[in-house]
Amino acid sequence: MRAFVVALALALLACLPMQAVAEDLKVGFIYVSPVGDAGWSWAHDQGRKAVEALDGVTTSFVESVPEGPDAERVIAGLARKGHSLIFTTSFGYMDPTLKVAGEFPDVAFMHCSGFKTGPNMGNYFGRIYQARYLTGLVAGKMTKSNIVGYVAAFPIPEVIRGINAFTLGVREVNPKAEVRVVWTKTWYDPALEKDAAKSLLDVGADIIAQHQDSPGPQEAAMEKGVYSIGYNSDMSSFAPKAHLTAAIWNWPVFYTTMVRQVQDKTWAPESMWWGMESGLVDIAPMGPMVPQGVKDLVEAKRQAIIDNTLVVFGGPVRDQKGEVRIKEGAEPADKDLLGMTWFVEGVVGSTE
Repeated sequence: MRAFVVALALALLACLPMQAVAEDLKVGFIYVSPVGDAGWSWAHDQGRKAVEALDGVTTSFVESVPEGPDAERVIAGLARKGHSLIFTTSFGYMDPTLKVAGEFPDVAFMHCSGFKTGPNMGNYFGRIYQARYLTGLVAGKMTKSNIVGYVAAFPIPEVIRGINAFTLGVREVNPKAEVRVVWTKTWYDPALEKDAAKSLLDVGADIIAQHQDSPGPQEAAMEKGVYSIGYNSDMSSFAPKAHLTAAIWNWPVFYTTMVRQVQDKTWAPESMWWGMESGLVDIAPMGPMVPQGVKDLVEAKRQAIIDNTLVVFGGPVRDQKGEVRIKEGAEPADKDLLGMTWFVEGVVGSTE
């Protein structure tokens, strides 16, 4: 009788679909701010939702995790709960991720926007500076006061590089314009970001750009009756009368690729920096207030970046003091871009 029961159980198991037998790959995400309905964490979560839709995958996420000791605790918690792949999506998670990766050698870890790797930890980012340059073209064409405000998070290479690319775009079409930078020293603080934008509006800025998570700067611009340029996602719904365009992320294309590599056992820890040609970075549709001629110019430049016939930081590039940092005809190496700590000519502000 026992033999019959065992045989019957094996037969029934064989008839089950493979998905019911195999355990799903568990993928975890850690966000520095609330998911909300716009911004950095929202954009990453669109990628998580695309991963969730893949066969044989389940996902979870933890939002509003501060950078530092709390991050280490949360990362380790996901690893203990059986997640085989963990994405940590803020610069300050880099060292905590590396430490936890050493404690869980069988788990794959990927850190966004950092530079460290390990035997089971890679890092990744996108060349969002390419999109920043394009939005700078729009700002340079649309400003009347020749003062463009930029609300920025932290003075780290990622943010400085974006400000520089944006300014190169502004000054290419409007050499008289300047980009004024205010640091908030936070990734997500809607009230502080909005106040920072107001301080720039008070000194004559008629366009507000940002490297922040919330649409606070966009709202400040619309309330003042001037234009704005968003970041991370299309923020036009928050400031429809102000929003010119935005530098945006399309994380689904990246995250689904990484998950498939883990499933196929082809994933390897490395440093990845995808560009506009991959579809990871782009610009949001331009608002109706942007003239067609400006739209045509931006689209032509966008295609040139994709075709690799336009290099955003191609020389000559001068710094704030007028000194040549990138010689004429030269193209900076990625390590130089990733370590950029100086402002280009046309930026008003300090890198500290």
